[in-house]
Amino acid sequence: MATIGDLATTELVSVPPSATVAEAATVMGERRCSSCLVMDGDQMLGIFTERDIVRSLAQHFDAAGHSVSDWMTPNPTSVPSDTPVQEALQVMLDGGYRHLPIVDGGKVMGVVSMRDISRWLGSA
Repeated sequence: MATIGDLATTELVSVPPSATVAEAATVMGERRCSSCLVMDGDQMLGIFTERDIVRSLAQHFDAAGHSVSDWMTPNPTSVPSDTPVQEALQVMLDGGYRHLPIVDGGKVMGVVSMRDISRWLGSA
């Protein structure tokens, strides 16, 4: 049985909590991804996604200069790498998430997206 760790992207895209919305959007654009983790060293503080960019700009004309910590989802739901794919998918569907951090023993191991799961389901 496949686990979510088998599908996860292990090259973490992250920004510090002091990064601005514009800086995070630039990092995400350069890395061609739709989310980034907000990290303080090895500690995950939150996740910042394309949805957060849109929400911030829709609510504040100058949001691009605001800190991502103002807009991120703090302490996001995560699963361990040995979680079965179907179980992780259900967590994502139940929570309305498109990105799910993978955490083992307090250490962030990667992130899985709905796109990753869709690709896997298409090849299964």
